Amino acid sequence: MSQRIAFSRVDAVETARQRPSLIVMRHDATLLIRDKSKPKTKWKGPINMRKCNRVGFTLIELLVVIAVIGILAALLLVGISRAKGKAQRIQCANNVRQLGQAMQLFIAQYHAYPLRVNSGYWKGKDTEHFTSWNAALENEIATHFPREGWAEPKGVWDCPAAERPSDFPSNRGFQEYGYNGDGLNSIFAASALGLGGYRVDKKSYAPPVKESEIAAPSEMMAIGDGFHEGNGIVQDGTGLWRGHLWPDYYAQGKLGSTKRSFSRHQGKANVVFCDGHVESPTLKFLFEDTSDAALVRWNRDHLPHRDRLPP
Repeated sequence: MSQRIAFSRVDAVETARQRPSLIVMRHDATLLIRDKSKPKTKWKGPINMRKCNRVGFTLIELLVVIAVIGILAALLLVGISRAKGKAQRIQCANNVRQLGQAMQLFIAQYHAYPLRVNSGYWKGKDTEHFTSWNAALENEIATHFPREGWAEPKGVWDCPAAERPSDFPSNRGFQEYGYNGDGLNSIFAASALGLGGYRVDKKSYAPPVKESEIAAPSEMMAIGDGFHEGNGIVQDGTGLWRGHLWPDYYAQGKLGSTKRSFSRHQGKANVVFCDGHVESPTLKFLFEDTSDAALVRWNRDHLPHRDRLPP
């Protein structure tokens, strides 16, 4: 048994002489004196007044672990969803770029842009344009093009983020990509300002627009995600234009088309321009912005034609 005593070195030596059974030891700044005649006790450490016999988690610990796992799973799912959306947008942009390349092949051969619709094809007129711009480009890329209602697009015609909704009109084809054939709100105007032809009458888009007639190819949209807008409703699966909706599309707009359109590419659309480059402008810029920079992109003369905007 040891005693911790603080006293001088002289006193310690004197004490050791008088009691030989004591052992004097120095520990830090103190001198320890232990009596050799008494048995040495073994140090067992501090006494634990609360002996632990647990073999599992408490309820609170278990709830904390579950909460942490839930938070990590939620973050992981968000990351996966964003990565998937980005991958789909990149694949869609690649599809649009290839459609633009097919259009360039057509232009290089015929020095004109494909007609949006060629009603004179069966009469032997402008046969290089086939029956529509889709068929003309399909002839260039030589891939399978669905002929039965365009309900099952293949290859570069298939946007990975687009899906035909169950409530879409069964008598209409769902076009995942559209052609800027009419320009700004030209469907009801006397003539078209887009790429799909002059449309001197409502029966035909002929004659075609010549390559040299595009004032600013790098600022003229050609092909993109199939969205069109009118009165604040963005309709998907029907083409690419701005400024009006067909009457029966207003009902479709109330069935969630605007929400679908904005969710396809996180509020953006992939568009290839006449010079071949691809951009991803926001739908708000395409369909809501009334600045000259936003409007001139629809028209081959590179003028805003603000007078064509709906009241």
